[in-house]
Amino acid sequence: MSLFDYAFFQRALLAIVAMSLFSPAIGVFLILRRQSLMSDTLSHISLAGVALGLLLGLSPTWMTLVVVILAAVFLEYLRRVYASYLEVGTVILMAAGLAIAMVVMSQSSGSQTMSLEQYLYGSIVTISWEQVLGLFAIAALVLLFLVLVYRPLYLLTFDEDTAQVDGIPTRALSIAFNIMSGVAIALMIPAAGALLVSTIMILPASIALRLGRHFQSVLWLSCLIGLVGMVAGLFLSYYWESPASASITLIFIAIFMGVTLLKRK
Repeated sequence: MSLFDYAFFQRALLAIVAMSLFSPAIGVFLILRRQSLMSDTLSHISLAGVALGLLLGLSPTWMTLVVVILAAVFLEYLRRVYASYLEVGTVILMAAGLAIAMVVMSQSSGSQTMSLEQYLYGSIVTISWEQVLGLFAIAALVLLFLVLVYRPLYLLTFDEDTAQVDGIPTRALSIAFNIMSGVAIALMIPAAGALLVSTIMILPASIALRLGRHFQSVLWLSCLIGLVGMVAGLFLSYYWESPASASITLIFIAIFMGVTLLKRK
C-alpha cells in the first residue's frame, strides 16, 4: 500500500499546500516590517484562547480567533506607543499570553491540559478534513487581501511616512494586516503547533530574501521554499518516525545554512 493511499497523509499534504500558499508570504512582510517576533507573539497568545475555550466549554478555535484578533489590534497600539522599541510590545503580549494560559491551565482538568498540549506542539498528521478546508479558506482570504492591498501594503512596509503622505490609511491597514496574520496563525496552530508556527512563516521568507532579486520574486520563492521544505519534512518525519513539525523545522534550518554558505562563496 502506497504512502499516498493513507488518508492522514493526504490531509497532511493538502494542509502543507494550503499553508505554503500564504504563510511564507506573510512572513516576508513581517520580516521587512521588523515584526518577525509577531508570529511567535500571536501564537503564544493563541494558547490563552485555547485554554479559555477549553475551560469555558467553548470552541477553542473560535475563542482563539477572538483572543488573537483583540491582541492583533492591541499590538498595533503598542507599536505606536513604543515606536522606537518595536520589540517591547511583542514581549509584553507574549508574556501576557503565556501567563494567562498557565493560570487557566492550573484551573483545568487533566484532559483539558492534554488537549492544550496538542495545540502547543501540533500535529500535521492528525488534522481533520474540516481543518484542511479551513486552511484553504484562510489561504484564499490572505491571497485576496494581498492582491487588493498589494501596493499600499508595499509602501507601508518600506516607507510608512511616504505611505501616509500618499493618503494611505496606514493605521487601519496595519491593523488589518495584523488581524489577518493573527487569524492565519490561529488556524495553522492545530497543524504546526504554537511553538513552531513561526518557523513555517519566517524561515522560508528568510531564505527567499537571500535568493530573490526583487520583491515579487521573494514572495514567489518564499512560497515555493515553504512547500518544498514542508513536504520534505513530512517525508522525513514518516521514515524517521519523528515529530513532523520538528522535522520541517530542521529541513528549513538546513536549507538556510546551505544557502548562507553558498552566498558567501
